[in-house]
Amino acid sequence: MIELNPEEKTPLYEQLYAALADEIRSGQRAPGTALPGRRTMAAQQGVSVNTVDTAYQMLAAEGLAEARARSGFYVQKTYGMLHNRTARPRSQEPAVPEPPSPALRYDLSTGSVDTDLFPARSWGRIQKELLYQHPELLQRGEMQGDEALRVEIARYLSAYRGVECTPQQIVVGAGIEYLLGCLAHLFADGIAAVENPGYSRTRAVLQNNGIRCTLVDIDQDGLSAQALEESGANLCYLTPSHHFPTGVTMPAPRRAQILAWAAARPGRYILEDDYDSEFRFDTRPLPSLQGMAGPDGPVVYLTTFSKSLAPGIRIACMVLPRSLLTRYRRDFAVYANTVGRFEQQTLAAFMAGGYFTRHLARMRLVYKRRMESFAAALRRELPGVTLGSVHSGLHFLLTLPGAGGESAMVEAAAQEGVRLRGLHEYYLARPELCRPDTVVAGYSALKEEDIPAVAAALAQAWVHS
Repeated sequence: MIELNPEEKTPLYEQLYAALADEIRSGQRAPGTALPGRRTMAAQQGVSVNTVDTAYQMLAAEGLAEARARSGFYVQKTYGMLHNRTARPRSQEPAVPEPPSPALRYDLSTGSVDTDLFPARSWGRIQKELLYQHPELLQRGEMQGDEALRVEIARYLSAYRGVECTPQQIVVGAGIEYLLGCLAHLFADGIAAVENPGYSRTRAVLQNNGIRCTLVDIDQDGLSAQALEESGANLCYLTPSHHFPTGVTMPAPRRAQILAWAAARPGRYILEDDYDSEFRFDTRPLPSLQGMAGPDGPVVYLTTFSKSLAPGIRIACMVLPRSLLTRYRRDFAVYANTVGRFEQQTLAAFMAGGYFTRHLARMRLVYKRRMESFAAALRRELPGVTLGSVHSGLHFLLTLPGAGGESAMVEAAAQEGVRLRGLHEYYLARPELCRPDTVVAGYSALKEEDIPAVAAALAQAWVHS
């Protein structure tokens, strides 16, 4: 007998189906044997014939039983491929509750932004107009991205980053990670030198796409050309404008050395991630490596709009040298672009109308004021603190000797509701090179009115505890 409970919310036919299905999957009902006739099963279970018939039909639809004309239903062979979904009995031992995590009050991570700065009104108005006036944007667009957006990106990169390219060399994609995956295909079986310390996700993306990675230590000027030569790599991924997480800006002589390394042998390429180049508060950033090398040089330029707009707007782009463009178009001709056309056209109109440059200028002023205020509050609350890489990017390195060390600093800050990360986490190799007692403090998502409270919370965690 199968026990059915009419008091349960689950219908009787589902209870009957589930019980029979578990018996078939577990082998209690052998393949080829007949299920009881519908009237017989109905009488045994005290249910209607319709209830039994519905349960049998569900078994047949799932391939657990076969309906034979004028003969009934027979158990099908499962070949051991169907999972037994019988609920396991719950453990009688009471679960030990996990201790509650401290409530997050302030986020000093580097991946967040202040959403209040997003130009929602102008962005929304442009997108609404496009939605009603250009229904053709519902159709599939160009593989490399809509031309209107690529034209605006080319103009912006030329004016502000010294990039030399045509719109035809630009590829728009949903994030740097996606574009790196495309590049990995073009450089199959390559070996990439990756900065140490650096961004672990970059190495993971390259390795997941078949690129072997070798880690190269940086110095006070960034990646060394000599170390790069000794690495045996034919690719080089670097962030010369603002190294993450140290904030080092690669000087012009070192850039020339890196370009000379790439030019020394055919097949060598530099993957230039122009991370945080928009946010420099003391001087204008140096022109890009791509601009120094020219449109046919061995540099692939990558940038994203995640920090300048929002991480949720997944728009990034790369500029391919002409030597790679033909192959890219051949290999990715059947691919659809990964960014929605309404987002692409909204950004294109946003840039063409001058909104983007005004938005960036406003963000620089806000973030500079926030950086100065936060740095002053930390120096006031934390005697002996050292702040590194203050005038570029949206984070800085905070070093405080005597606070118990990096791990203790991160944990104590979390207990006060402050999220941040230790510098040690970004060392993918040779952690002994990491500066001690140092954490990475991002302020892009920090509200200005919260700055005194954040500094006081960190003082409570590291000085007064």
